[in-house]
Amino acid sequence: MKSRASLLFIAALAVSGCANDATVRPADDAKQHAHHHGAETKGVCADANASPSNQCAETISAAFDGNGVLWITWVNNDHVYVQSSDDKGLSFTSPVMVNAAAEKIEAKGEYRPKIKPDTKGNIYLTWTLKLEGKHSGHIRFSRSTDGGEHFSAPVTVNDNLDIISHRFDSMAIGKNGEIFIAWLDARDVEAAKKAGQKFEGSSLYYSWSDDGGAHFYPNKRIAAHTCQCCRLDTAIAPDNTPVITWRHVFEGGVRDHALVKFNDWNTPGDTHRVGQDNWKIDACPHHGPGLSISESGIYHAVWFSNSPSNQGLFYAYSTDAGRHFSMPVNFGKAGSGHPHVLAVGSRVNVVWQEFDGANNVIKLMKSADDGKSWSKPEVIAQTAKSGDQPFLVTDGEKIYLSWKAQQQDYRLKPVAE
Repeated sequence: MKSRASLLFIAALAVSGCANDATVRPADDAKQHAHHHGAETKGVCADANASPSNQCAETISAAFDGNGVLWITWVNNDHVYVQSSDDKGLSFTSPVMVNAAAEKIEAKGEYRPKIKPDTKGNIYLTWTLKLEGKHSGHIRFSRSTDGGEHFSAPVTVNDNLDIISHRFDSMAIGKNGEIFIAWLDARDVEAAKKAGQKFEGSSLYYSWSDDGGAHFYPNKRIAAHTCQCCRLDTAIAPDNTPVITWRHVFEGGVRDHALVKFNDWNTPGDTHRVGQDNWKIDACPHHGPGLSISESGIYHAVWFSNSPSNQGLFYAYSTDAGRHFSMPVNFGKAGSGHPHVLAVGSRVNVVWQEFDGANNVIKLMKSADDGKSWSKPEVIAQTAKSGDQPFLVTDGEKIYLSWKAQQQDYRLKPVAE
């Protein structure tokens, strides 16, 4: 029965989003953020009374709807905003505020609000509400049923309301309008503490809705012992079931990646390992995986590792629903991070971020044969400022880079075939 929701390379160690772990960042990535932070908080973006602008957002998420309209979401002064574009990002509608009451929202790095349209014109949003406790948060949800003109009052999706960690949400929309939301959750960690037991990492929980987000089913656990501080990625398989990948804590403290394909919307399947990097580390990489599933059912995955044997960024594919993956392809150089993958038909594109000592660089490589062979990496965007992580989006035909630099306009750039 339903319940209503009331709802890369080790160079610097700092306070992290993990409960007891240190943060691992590529050396160049840490340098670029430190170098530009002071200069970029000045000007109009430092004025709390200025009109909301996506120029001032640290992160932007984007998705196309079934009519080819681009939707973006971002955060400004404790409010989530949404805009749309019917000319592929050349112009945007005025920002629409989602949450009328201001609330602290996580919107940097691997945190960011998510936006997903369905095929009926509804727009769905999730984000992480930052609570007072260290690294604590709630997963929030809002929807629009009138084409993005108005949004519902936010509800909390996690049914455990303790002031603990519920963070790093990911959302996918099924073919029949099902809404799947997963996140990293510390409720099992807290239960273990009360019992005087040790619990490695965190847990992966989910909820879903089959009535357009009016109600959500009770939370269920997908897996225990996940890394606490890396983004998740979700996709919908051709048989209309959710698939999710994350950084897992395997036996012996190895933090490699795992994947689960659901048997149905109520039943997570078996956990399968994506890579065999054997990265044993008691710290937070803050580099989650990327996943895309083609219409033919091929799973495409990308990730970051810094194990003694496997360092850098990696790509692999699976032709048996994630049970086995191909030999990983190593790409990127020192300072590379945050890869994202998108498959459209037999075309597979991968983008990632690098810092060359002076510029924040976005690179791309392409495959026309389902990931069996790859083009030489090319630079498709760069800035002397710090920038958001790169993502790929599609209108069903063309593939686009979705990205922005600090205090600059959002960029949607077509990727040449």
